[in-house]
Amino acid sequence: MGNNINGDLIHKVLIPNPKPQEVYKMPDKTIVCKDCNKEFVFTEGEQEFYKEKGFQNEPLRCPECRKARKQERRSNSRDFRH
Repeated sequence: MGNNINGDLIHKVLIPNPKPQEVYKMPDKTIVCKDCNKEFVFTEGEQEFYKEKGFQNEPLRCPECRKARKQERRSNSRDFRH
């Protein structure tokens, strides 16, 4: 159960962490949509998703306005194809 380094016996000892690591929780945030001015909640799960994806900024639009904006961009891009 040990390693022999330069003739000395070294034992590996596992010491349990006396305090479990605290997990940092991001509280939900209330944000005002820049398009419709309604409040929406930027949940802890959404914040974690943004962090994992490397997004630097919080959303500026509520989910409904984001969806509408995405649809508008899609329809505009179709117009340019013809």
